[in-house]
Amino acid sequence: MPIITFANTKGGAGKTTAVLLLATELVRRGYTVSVIDTDPQRWISRWFEGADGHAGNMRVATYISVNALARTIEAYRGSSDYVIVDLPGAQSPLLATALGLSDHVLIPIQGSAMDAQGGAQVIELLQYLYSKGNIRIPHSVVLSRVNSLVTTRALRAVKLLLAERSVRVLATPIIERAAYRDMFEYRTSLHRLDPERVSNLDKAIANAERYCDEVEMLVPTIRMPVADNLTNSRADNGNRGFMEMPLLRAAY
Repeated sequence: MPIITFANTKGGAGKTTAVLLLATELVRRGYTVSVIDTDPQRWISRWFEGADGHAGNMRVATYISVNALARTIEAYRGSSDYVIVDLPGAQSPLLATALGLSDHVLIPIQGSAMDAQGGAQVIELLQYLYSKGNIRIPHSVVLSRVNSLVTTRALRAVKLLLAERSVRVLATPIIERAAYRDMFEYRTSLHRLDPERVSNLDKAIANAERYCDEVEMLVPTIRMPVADNLTNSRADNGNRGFMEMPLLRAAY
């Protein structure tokens, strides 16, 4: 059962939308999904509380501290096909701990220099964990809130920079769609929205499905027993890496 963590140290990167799209689409495909909501804004938790039974095989844990994160993941992993961690848009010990527990890290980035800085901090921390603790954590960037009609100069610059750093970028970007905002507004999934009231809902659904297809292929769910000491070791090393690492620099 894989643990997927979504991280970007800058808020507003489309991180929580990417989490909700993946979680609800995985549930629609028959998976049991547990979301660990560590974001102080609690957008996923608020959505879940108002979903009124429409969330299916999805569970949400909220108000999770850095000390409780590993225990919470262990509590859910045995009965879940996927555990998804939604991190706050800030740099903290929680970030390093979550990365150290992850099977894959997804880094949502918009086509802007500020978003790229937040994503770069996560990537640098992942590289630091590998160089200092020999912890190699697979990771990918998902481009978010992308204009479907225009590729901006800033987005091209971000793509070039990621390519220069040999960072894997998902082939499917998350397009800016009104339907994704409406999911939070109406506390429901894409497939339950009214196509008569939501513009381009069919395109939004197709985009979400392709995005989920790619993540599902990249991080397939395989139920395998994992020793407790492995989880604890990775968490400890991740937290130690954060405490020891130098101030991350933004090169943008």
